[in-house]
Amino acid sequence: MDLHGYLSARTADYADPEALGQCLRELVEAGLDRLPLPGSGHTLERFQGLALVGGHDLGVCKLYEGHTDALSIIEQLGGAPTPGSTWGMWAAEPPQARVKVSPSGHMVVLDGRKAWCSGAAVLSHALLTAWDEADRQQLVAVALDQPGVTITDQGWQAVGMGATGSVEVLFDRVEGQAIGSPGDYLQRPGFWQGGIGIAACWYGAARGIAERLRQHCTQREEPHALAHLGAVDVALQAAADVLRFSALHIDAHPQANAELLARRARAVVEQSAAQVIDHVGRALGAGPFCKDRQFARLSADLPVFLRQSHAERDLAALGQLIAAQPTETWTL
Repeated sequence: MDLHGYLSARTADYADPEALGQCLRELVEAGLDRLPLPGSGHTLERFQGLALVGGHDLGVCKLYEGHTDALSIIEQLGGAPTPGSTWGMWAAEPPQARVKVSPSGHMVVLDGRKAWCSGAAVLSHALLTAWDEADRQQLVAVALDQPGVTITDQGWQAVGMGATGSVEVLFDRVEGQAIGSPGDYLQRPGFWQGGIGIAACWYGAARGIAERLRQHCTQREEPHALAHLGAVDVALQAAADVLRFSALHIDAHPQANAELLARRARAVVEQSAAQVIDHVGRALGAGPFCKDRQFARLSADLPVFLRQSHAERDLAALGQLIAAQPTETWTL
């Protein structure tokens, strides 16, 4: 069974982290987590897989995207994940929650607090960012079933994306394995390529929300609803075109710095998703928010997931990149 078939056979009703974890484990057992690596020549297939899961359920998608991202990073940096394992990719670095790493023989030791750890209670492993004694960022792979790992109930009061259980995790003399060299997480080409994968998740959820409006318009001809559907189509087509172009560009230039590409793609898809949420809500009214469970969940989850974008801060960073470009940047 392929990814589409698996998701089509499941009811998207995941009430808590355990339900999401079970779904991820089933996907891993079926080999449906083995997406093509970014830059492999099949990057669009990777984005399509992430979008499929995003349209099914964003809680599942959050864990699935983190797991598949961790697998690709480990492979890109020369590691090998444990067969059958499920992974979190925990790279948030708020100032009050930083993990320290120190060498210990062939392994390293972790101490400190990590925030925004999605799926912490239901995953077997995590790939996380930590800081060494020279204040350099180091990726570390760690098994979560060992002494010294404490999964707290702190730092997560969400309604949207609530089932992901993105809590804080404490590490007290926990063994891990360094992956790559200090600085590799941000310096590798895959960092910005993976950032476009997040936008594919947003796109999949927005497409799922939009489908309710399309179905509504096939059943009755309402001029205002049709106008909203037209606006939704324009938004989604722009996002899809940008994601397709991005995939082709990554495959053609797999070692290139993809920051400008990623910042543009994420901005376009975020704007498109926000337009879809607005137009579909205005067209359909309260009904599906109250009576369609999957629609209501997607509509509650997507605004939270979109905040992985940093809004005007990301646009300002994009503006800085554009200001440094030659005048023919926008030539058709």
